[in-house]
Amino acid sequence: MIGQAAPDFTAPATGGSTISLAALRGKSVVLYFYPKDNTPGCTTEGTDFRDLYPQFEAAGAVILGVSRDSLKSHEGFKCKLELPFELLSDADEALCKAFGVIKMKNMYGKQVLGIERSTFVIDKAGVLRREWRGVKVPGHAKDVLDYVKSL
Repeated sequence: MIGQAAPDFTAPATGGSTISLAALRGKSVVLYFYPKDNTPGCTTEGTDFRDLYPQFEAAGAVILGVSRDSLKSHEGFKCKLELPFELLSDADEALCKAFGVIKMKNMYGKQVLGIERSTFVIDKAGVLRREWRGVKVPGHAKDVLDYVKSL
């Protein structure tokens, strides 16, 4: 998918809005998929992106977090962490499937389908420029920022 148009999407977001990729043309988009609101790794990842948000904004980038959680869950998570960016609810997994982030995972000895922590950078023209899959949280937001600055 690198170098090709990113899958277009429209999804419900926090703040009572609906966000589409087409409406974000002219800005770089950091789309990060995470497994679940209010879990340790997802909390750390969210706060890392939050803390670097002014630098992403200065680089002309929009950050969007995506999980299968409800908008109600997202609103609470966003408020608790004071996230300055929107979270998208992908309850029907359409966005997860478009970006291929649903994977079999081991959870307490059972095989379950879940979101593989992944991040995608889409350029101002809507072209997918970079992807990270199976993300390890420490240092990840900084790596993404460094890449966005290089665009």
